[in-house]
Amino acid sequence: MQAFCGTFGVLSGRSGYVVRSGFCGRRVGGIGRFNKVSSLRKGFSVVKAVAAETKAATKEEESIELPTNESNEELLRMRHTTAHVMAMAVQRLFPNAQVTIGPWIDNGFYYDFDTEEPFSEDDLKNIKKEMDKIIREDLPLIREEVTREEAEERIKGINEPYKLEILEGLKEPITLYHLGDKWWDLCAGPHVESTGKLVPKAIALETVAGAYWRGDEKKAMLQRIYGTCWETPQQLKEYKRVKEEAKRRDHRVLGKKLNLFSIQEEAGGGLVFWHPKGSRIRRTIEDFWKDEHEQDGYELLYTPHMANIDLWKTSGHLEFYNESMFDQMQVEKETYQIRPMNCPFHVLIYKDGMKSYRDLPLRWAELGTVYRYERSGTLHGLFRVRGFTQDDAHIFCLPTQLEDEMTRVLELVERILGRFGFTKYEIMLSTRPEKSVGSDDIWEKATQALVNSLKNKGWDYSVDEGGGAFYGPKIDIKIRDAIGRLWQCSTVQCDFNLPERFDMTYIDSDGTKQRPIMVHRALLGSIERFMGVLVENYAGDFPLWLAPEQIRLLPVTAEAMDYCIQSKKQLTDNGIYAQVDNSGDRLAKMIRNGEQQRVPLLAVVGAKEVESGTLSVRGRKIGDFGALSVPEVVDGIKKAVAEAGVFTPPS
Repeated sequence: MQAFCGTFGVLSGRSGYVVRSGFCGRRVGGIGRFNKVSSLRKGFSVVKAVAAETKAATKEEESIELPTNESNEELLRMRHTTAHVMAMAVQRLFPNAQVTIGPWIDNGFYYDFDTEEPFSEDDLKNIKKEMDKIIREDLPLIREEVTREEAEERIKGINEPYKLEILEGLKEPITLYHLGDKWWDLCAGPHVESTGKLVPKAIALETVAGAYWRGDEKKAMLQRIYGTCWETPQQLKEYKRVKEEAKRRDHRVLGKKLNLFSIQEEAGGGLVFWHPKGSRIRRTIEDFWKDEHEQDGYELLYTPHMANIDLWKTSGHLEFYNESMFDQMQVEKETYQIRPMNCPFHVLIYKDGMKSYRDLPLRWAELGTVYRYERSGTLHGLFRVRGFTQDDAHIFCLPTQLEDEMTRVLELVERILGRFGFTKYEIMLSTRPEKSVGSDDIWEKATQALVNSLKNKGWDYSVDEGGGAFYGPKIDIKIRDAIGRLWQCSTVQCDFNLPERFDMTYIDSDGTKQRPIMVHRALLGSIERFMGVLVENYAGDFPLWLAPEQIRLLPVTAEAMDYCIQSKKQLTDNGIYAQVDNSGDRLAKMIRNGEQQRVPLLAVVGAKEVESGTLSVRGRKIGDFGALSVPEVVDGIKKAVAEAGVFTPPS
């Protein structure tokens, strides 16, 4: 269920949260031990100090699990009501402020106002004090249904032109919500019974931002006040802790600090440049993804980045998705469109030859780069970009195969996400909306197949009644990261539309032509966004199997350099990402640099190591492993990579 105030659209929030806005309605060891010289002892002390700092910085406090709007309808009602309380408080303090939209969002609420002057920090403090007064007044929330004409008359009576524009787009019934007899707004709920149900110490006003009316740069710039609302002060405290921790983990900051990627404005906003280290991580993710898919019976595809405009007309994208597509280009008097989706390309491959029921199911996967127009103001690091690579796949199957295929997809979701350490999910099943394509029979069977697949896995899930796409039901899976935040990643979507639009068929056992079921699915969402999630989940401290630099060799003397270079070659010949620190810095600084760059393993090499043919290895946040031969280091890293575990030297 979703509630919204004003027009509805999609905005990108901090840390990848997506917020929905609209008119108030409802929708359903060895270091320091080799040569006892002062530089080594100093280096060991630095390692211990940095390790202690790291441990302190990453120590997770006793935390509580924060509820979500999807899991707690009462919290959703509280947030929606708090938005109204804030708007009322603003208009008490600033009588000339005009109210526009004010929805609940993932962690609270916001309202947009047209004001003569921007709100200041002092204004926010005064608004919060006024909100507390309104809450203490315990005003009832009263729903009133009115005619369109009556609503228009009342809006004109209070001179609120934005409400008139909102009213134009509303369907009957037109409803108002009153806070006692002191304030009202166009709204369809839901709300709590009275303002007294809110907890002042569990509410905070956070920021003020500019926002164009209707998201249109040509229209008025409004003042948007963001706030957060929880059931208890303890939840608010935990939310603030998580928010501060999220700042420390910001992938945009860490991406630059660790030299993983960049957004080059000279090339245009929202386009990602992968640096060598980031490319190594990406390649590791993609190789793992491809291997898992091939082992699960998928075949890999490569398709073009553009196609003739007629393809997008047939698919319906030009009609229904045009606002998110880049402008077309002319090629030899024909019009071409850069792709926003991969689906039509896979459909064309399906149609390239007759299919029999014996050929199905077909499982085709592609890491396909797509391009979508996003306004510059919505771009956000790796979370909101204009060019990204979807981990896309499509399954074409018989209706009788759908349940097994869905179960199989969920098992693949579990294996792939589990490899990255994500084992806690929030799952939503979205069912048939009012407007849809496809027969009642196919919708019922497909929805039941999705339900059965979730039951087969034994997974708990919520139902968003009527929240499916017009072309089929779907399952959405959100993962919970190291600090408790939820991220939308995996989506499994039935599609009854494209098979019809493209006249896709197979020859059934009785010789008749039938339509296949088409399933869209992405497990990571996109490589770019998933990389951002990983950076923030790990705080840039990647596990050994993913690390762009798995081990760094630190030569203590110039004489040790040749041995380090030889050792590096042995390591890289075995597929290990190894580097030699050739900075010439003191050992203490080399160690600190390695720690700051989150290198999992550091190997100090002095005269003793050169003589014995060993490396003195220390694991980040683990401790000393002592002197190990290069083959022992190779075997230990390979084992850790294969198991997605930590480095353990052979016994």
